[in-house]
Amino acid sequence: MSNTNTGGPAFPIKGPVMTSDEQGMTLRDYFAAKAMPVHMAALSTWDAGSPEDWHNEIARLSYATADAMLKAREA
Repeated sequence: MSNTNTGGPAFPIKGPVMTSDEQGMTLRDYFAAKAMPVHMAALSTWDAGSPEDWHNEIARLSYATADAMLKAREA
């Protein structure tokens, strides 16, 4: 099991207890998705690597941003 802070469900639903599979995306996923366009916009400034490298870097940066946002919420 991962120790990554997911922030819990992004859009929790009140009602019966649901399994984690039924709760949809996590807050971490939501934050990463919101950060992704910013990192994609920076793509035009990158001059090395393949598109696969770019996609991996965009995903990594997006989740790094999400992790920082979750950490800031703890302060």
